Amino acid sequence: MTPVPPPIGYTQTLIADDPFWLTLIKVVIVFGALMVVTLFMIWFERRVVGRMQQRPGPNWNGPFGLLQSLADGLKLAFKEDIRPVLADKAVFFIAPVLSVVPAFVAWSVIPLGPEVSIFGERTALQLTDLPVGVLVVLACSSIGVYGIVLAGWASGSPYPLLGSLRSAAQVISYELALGLSIIAVVLYAGSLSTADIVAAQQTGWYIWLLPVSFVIFAVSMVGETNRAPFDLPEAESELVGGFHTEYSSLKFALFFLAEYVNMVTLSAVATTLFLGGWMAPWPLSLIPGVNEGWLPLVWFLGKTLAFLFVYVWLRGTLPRLRYDQFMRLGWKLLIPISLLWLMLVATLRVLRAELTTGQILVVGGVALVVLVGAALLLPDQAPPEDDPEPPVVADYPVPPLDLEVPTTPKRRRRAVAPAARDEPGDAETVAAGAGREGDS
Repeated sequence: MTPVPPPIGYTQTLIADDPFWLTLIKVVIVFGALMVVTLFMIWFERRVVGRMQQRPGPNWNGPFGLLQSLADGLKLAFKEDIRPVLADKAVFFIAPVLSVVPAFVAWSVIPLGPEVSIFGERTALQLTDLPVGVLVVLACSSIGVYGIVLAGWASGSPYPLLGSLRSAAQVISYELALGLSIIAVVLYAGSLSTADIVAAQQTGWYIWLLPVSFVIFAVSMVGETNRAPFDLPEAESELVGGFHTEYSSLKFALFFLAEYVNMVTLSAVATTLFLGGWMAPWPLSLIPGVNEGWLPLVWFLGKTLAFLFVYVWLRGTLPRLRYDQFMRLGWKLLIPISLLWLMLVATLRVLRAELTTGQILVVGGVALVVLVGAALLLPDQAPPEDDPEPPVVADYPVPPLDLEVPTTPKRRRRAVAPAARDEPGDAETVAAGAGREGDS
């Protein structure tokens, strides 16, 4: 029997009746869970990358090194807080706060589970449900980059400024593709509410219905969080650490915290939009009761951890891209494909509402024939055989192709005095020649 999704706006009505003390409990639990997950992710990343590189990773503090992240955080808190002389004092302090706060706020609209009972109150495992919940997540990710830009500007140093400018260009490039990939999900769900999107996937996850949107979202969220191989804003070999070069102690820890919380946030958003949120995977979903009570929280955490493992996997296997390759991927590949895919999805939605299945197949076949015919009839643009081969034009700065490197002139060898065993006449001749050369 196919489950019937709840009506649109049901979760909003349910959460609206929560008393203040219940909302406060949810806020404290979500904040504490994100702090614990951040400590776990730092340990998890170091352990996984260590195994990939055939080394143990942290294994000293605590069982299996689990307390290593806590030890590093405490050590960082007691380090000296240094502020450059040329830094803007107010903005230098506000920038890390502006980066970390939106990362936590985005979790307020992510559904963690279905309707449950907490101390006798019926509520949903979600802090709040807004009619524009997806836009709240995008807004939080956009505001976070202001902290990075202001950190680079307020440091009073050229290297952090270069890192912040790269970050601004990166987020603009990849957030466009990220937003376009979400539009297709909104079209099928019929709502911008995250709870409604999860409820709409009870008949099928959107990863199978919208695979192109999922791939674009997965690539874009790696670029959005400045993670390898897209960590251009903090390229150590080029920018001496990037936008946080001048930060230390707890201010640097806030940037570090914002990066990992953003990773967890976008992994949870991807789970919500494409993997059915807190619903159990098939064939476990066929078992009665697996999507009720507190058990769906386990499914949600498992899917989110799978995305986080992919983050670590990419960091341990792929090298950093060049900046021109990175920007070309965003502007010339992801955005055009997102626009074409969105047009196709919207067209299919209209055709399903207006035409029958047979008519849709006929229209699709005609369109395919037209595209193949146009591709075959296009003239070949290859240069004629008698023309010289066109010069190779690279996407990155290169010296002129006709540039000739001048030859290095050979150094003149000075005369060397013979050893003592040589004949005296030869030594006098050499010495006389050397004296004439010095006089000249």
